[in-house]
Amino acid sequence: MISLKDVKAARERISKYVHKTPILTSKTLDSISGNQAFLKCENFQKTGSFKFRGAMNFLLSMCPDERKKGVVTGSSGNHGQALACAGKLLEVDVTVVVPEDASPAKLAAIEGYGAKIEKFGRTSTERLSRAFEISKETGKVFVPAFDHPWIMVGQGTIGLEILEDLGHVDAILVPCGGCGLISGIAVAVKEQMKNVKIYGVEPEQSNSTYLSFKAGHIVELKDINTIADGLRTASPGRITFEVVKKYVDDVLLVSEEQIKAAMVFLLERMKILVEPSGAVTVAALLFHKILPRNKRVVAILSGGNVDLLSLCSWVKEVKQQQKEFW
Repeated sequence: MISLKDVKAARERISKYVHKTPILTSKTLDSISGNQAFLKCENFQKTGSFKFRGAMNFLLSMCPDERKKGVVTGSSGNHGQALACAGKLLEVDVTVVVPEDASPAKLAAIEGYGAKIEKFGRTSTERLSRAFEISKETGKVFVPAFDHPWIMVGQGTIGLEILEDLGHVDAILVPCGGCGLISGIAVAVKEQMKNVKIYGVEPEQSNSTYLSFKAGHIVELKDINTIADGLRTASPGRITFEVVKKYVDDVLLVSEEQIKAAMVFLLERMKILVEPSGAVTVAALLFHKILPRNKRVVAILSGGNVDLLSLCSWVKEVKQQQKEFW
């Protein structure tokens, strides 16, 4: 089990490489949600997502001889992009196995940082299996997207920043895929302020953490269909789920329509671009997924890497139906 001490050590390790991201507010969001909302903008992090924190901490935690072998990972985009950037900064060779339907914007970014790309399958299970094979064939070190203590504590540095900037908060909403983000934040926050509620947020159509949380054991999905490509995870991690069971208070679900509406709200009302996976937390606020009201609630905007052509179609769809949302 990771600890607050581990998260603090990770912050010291990565501090000169990562951005301390801003926290934004919106009176309109407060009014609609019935809470005082604070948005932690990891869409402004290097490479456009929180994943850079964990990737950089992993590479910096490796011994120099391991880094010389190079690394390989499986990723829907943001983790691969983050690892590619970290690898470029530290001169580490990186290979990323991506799904066949990966976001073009994320693929272009991964290649732009100089990493090698291999397309394989559509599920997290398939791409991770292929990444393991490459590791065995080449000797490259496998870097998990979420299920590793070095990754988890890197992401947990977000929790430290939230408490330092805001002091008292009542709840934190965190997107859930493999649970590297929520597990790190939960440890960083709960080991300092036990009364802060930690809520995971998932798409209804990719709800492995929700099902696992309710069952008390890991449940693996066979059918995943959501625009939130960063949350298309078949199951939470073995290590991360132990933290979820200990520290997370509940897991909330939002629909595809609600995710799109949240993205458009953020773009139109707050002038910030957030990808579907990052907008699930704001969807939970807009559509009143948490009770009671009148609380200080932080929503993690986990990333901003989105295909612009897809965004255009989602904006059009939402604008045609907006009266149904608010």
